[in-house]
Amino acid sequence: MSPRVLVVDDHPLFRFGVCTLLAAEPGIEIVGEAAGGATAIDAAAALRPDVVVMDLHLPDLSGIQATRHIVTASPDTGVLMLTMADESESVLAAMRAGARGYLLKDAEPDEIIRAVQAVARREAIFGPDIANRVLGFFNQPAGEPVFPELTGREREVLALIAAGRSNGAIANTLCLSPKTVRNHISNVFAKLHVADRAEAIVRARDAGLGRS
Repeated sequence: MSPRVLVVDDHPLFRFGVCTLLAAEPGIEIVGEAAGGATAIDAAAALRPDVVVMDLHLPDLSGIQATRHIVTASPDTGVLMLTMADESESVLAAMRAGARGYLLKDAEPDEIIRAVQAVARREAIFGPDIANRVLGFFNQPAGEPVFPELTGREREVLALIAAGRSNGAIANTLCLSPKTVRNHISNVFAKLHVADRAEAIVRARDAGLGRS
């Protein structure tokens, strides 16, 4: 199914550029635009897009607030944050609000396209710099392990999921077979009582993984 996309940004030129980029990609349909958080919420309710490309800083409601409203009203709608804000707090807040992806505005055009497609497939995805930061949240030293119900290998898999890695990339990184990775992921989801990757990431963030 072709993803239907709503683009939210208060800068008309940037919004136009994103719409033009995505509309030129076969299989992606732009169904609307919004320049603020409140109008984004209304547009998402009326248009029911598969993906909302959302800026963080908007003139009325923030992108975080708008994301929370949109995801609460329509859990099937995926939100991809596309912003200049690269602070850890912003990334965590977006994830807690329900965003499935986080890219910086200097991302390459093909990276933005791939991210929209991934979010439409209900995958969690992050730009390289953001992914490294998210992975770093899991690399806290010593102390009692978070999620003691998980094995060490399952925590490694969870860390890579949080970094936006695909099953194939996780298999390559950990030198495991794809089937073994799928089994580990199933175990992680079952033990954490989550339904998908995005929910697993939020669950991990709420547990304070990676905090100093």
